[in-house]
Amino acid sequence: MKRMLPMRNEEFLRELRQSFPHAGTLHVKQSALLVVDMQEYFRPMAGEILPRLAELIATCHLMGVPVIYTQHSHQDSSRDGGMLAQWWGQVILAGSFDAQLMPEIAPLAEDKLVPKNRYSAFYKTDLEEHLHKLGVTDLLIGGVMTNLCCETTARDAFVRDYRVFFLADGTATATQDFQRASLTNLAFGFAYLVTCDQIIRLLVGDE
Repeated sequence: MKRMLPMRNEEFLRELRQSFPHAGTLHVKQSALLVVDMQEYFRPMAGEILPRLAELIATCHLMGVPVIYTQHSHQDSSRDGGMLAQWWGQVILAGSFDAQLMPEIAPLAEDKLVPKNRYSAFYKTDLEEHLHKLGVTDLLIGGVMTNLCCETTARDAFVRDYRVFFLADGTATATQDFQRASLTNLAFGFAYLVTCDQIIRLLVGDE
């Protein structure tokens, strides 16, 4: 069954697409799905998007689209925390329960895991090298938090000349205002806004 966005959110997404009519079709054979920080720490805000992301991840596995996970944590915030640790005053510690990826969408053996300790998944990681080896030009982004790690990674991908497809209903953050502000900024200058169901239908040939 097709999962619909709540009516107000569906209307908001339609308004964004009308205001910023950038249109892009996903090049499936040159695409990858980046699942950002779906960890236990973020479960309270990620619960609503979890079923949609799980279905999309399963479809990507079925259709041969690479799936890449990021996992945010710190060994020692005095050494690897930087401004992020100064800003928030606390960090997700490596090896803790909070750092664990949600088991409902745990990576498979063939999936890539990218450890990170900054908002951007590209910062001092091998993500770009991995994407280059795969021949990826189109990057699907979902996960948490929309306005922090997801948006920063999307912007970083854009300036590295990737075509960014941002999952409007496959990302989550602390408030609806944050979500909408982030989607507005991304739609204006950085990313094509898509839904999980839209991409699933494209992958299986129903769109």
